[in-house]
Amino acid sequence: MEYIVDISNPAEIDLAPATEAAEILQNVRTILSTVRHSVPLDRGFGIDGSIVDLPILEAQAKMSNEIITALKRYEPRVSVSDMSFSADEKTGKLQTKVKVKL
Repeated sequence: MEYIVDISNPAEIDLAPATEAAEILQNVRTILSTVRHSVPLDRGFGIDGSIVDLPILEAQAKMSNEIITALKRYEPRVSVSDMSFSADEKTGKLQTKVKVKL
């Protein structure tokens, strides 16, 4: 089954997800919204924060690689089936949506 994870809209953390799918999707959101080096006992967890300072096209390329690598390492129960970006060139804001398959 495929799900779209929109990391631009963080959801509340559910300490007791009702289903395994809900747990996995919450894990994906957590991985993708965490800046690498910010977790004390696992400095490699998350996405490289230096991407925010890159030009939009370069940021998209690096973000794609970061997302695939992080999910393979920290949530191997999913595979990325699609990724889309919407960019506002004036503000430099890049929004990411990731479609994952469980």
